[in-house]
Amino acid sequence: MVFIIDSQTDPYLNLAAEEYLLTNFSEPVFRLWRNAPCVVIGRNQNALAEIDIDYVKSNGIKVVRRLSGGGAVFHDLGNVNFTFIESRRPGEDTSDMFRRFTAPILEAMPSLGINARLEGRNDLTISGRKFSGNALCIEHGRVLQHGTLLFSSSMSSLAGALRNRAVKYSDKAVKSNVSRVTNISSHLKTPMDCLQFMEYLGGFIGRDTPRYNYTGADLAAIEKLAAEKYSTDIWNFSASPRYTFSNCAKLSCGLVEISFDVSKGIITRLAVSGDFFFIRPIEEFCEKMTGCEHLKEKIAGRISAIGPGDYFGKVSCEELTAMFF
Repeated sequence: MVFIIDSQTDPYLNLAAEEYLLTNFSEPVFRLWRNAPCVVIGRNQNALAEIDIDYVKSNGIKVVRRLSGGGAVFHDLGNVNFTFIESRRPGEDTSDMFRRFTAPILEAMPSLGINARLEGRNDLTISGRKFSGNALCIEHGRVLQHGTLLFSSSMSSLAGALRNRAVKYSDKAVKSNVSRVTNISSHLKTPMDCLQFMEYLGGFIGRDTPRYNYTGADLAAIEKLAAEKYSTDIWNFSASPRYTFSNCAKLSCGLVEISFDVSKGIITRLAVSGDFFFIRPIEEFCEKMTGCEHLKEKIAGRISAIGPGDYFGKVSCEELTAMFF
């Protein structure tokens, strides 16, 4: 078994390492790692429907898309992530995989004074409260299953970053469920910090297995993958499934209602209505906005370049930009 405890906390590098280990190693892998504050979204999710974009930007929280399915999760340094990568067993379905790979985590809990269990398909709980969500990816007969372990995570940041704004979005993407959560640290019989918990878990599951240190070639490949994929808006936002967005608000120019379709991160259709006064036809504005990426800085730049005054009367670029999110 390849046993890794990562000291790296950059979300882009950590998610790139997951893909690198999945596609380049043939032996079983067990890995423990942490991320600096970030939101990690599932492979098939619409990023903008899952996060409060203003909250994550103002708080310097990165957003990164993972290979596996499931819902959006908030990571910080009080959250420990674990990863198992092994060959898929014949006849094994996803429920079987979740049971197989969460079993070692559950076996490690009683020594800490914690009675934990697997509930539903992929959640680990303490007294009915979730402390671990799990997701998996299958590629070329190899299974990557990873999960969160809330140890001393910031619950207020978790709630703020994952604020549900799904009412504005209509899509076929997977939406996250809000559930009651708890931190492992609140249930320990003997106090320890997050790094001590990682060491305990590594010693329990990876016992008698030397730790693997990345080679120079490993690190170079992971950094390249992070730069070219995991840190890009194309992967993290434009890879979202096709969706429709709508919004209605009273602005300084009057009532404005917008609706638009997005495909591969690009606005493909825009309709605007309302009781505002205009000099130029609103259809012209819609045509000029079509083809713009659905990213806040791109929308703001396009609106500023167009100049909204002729189409909406007295309205600021900031007001109008906010309508698109």
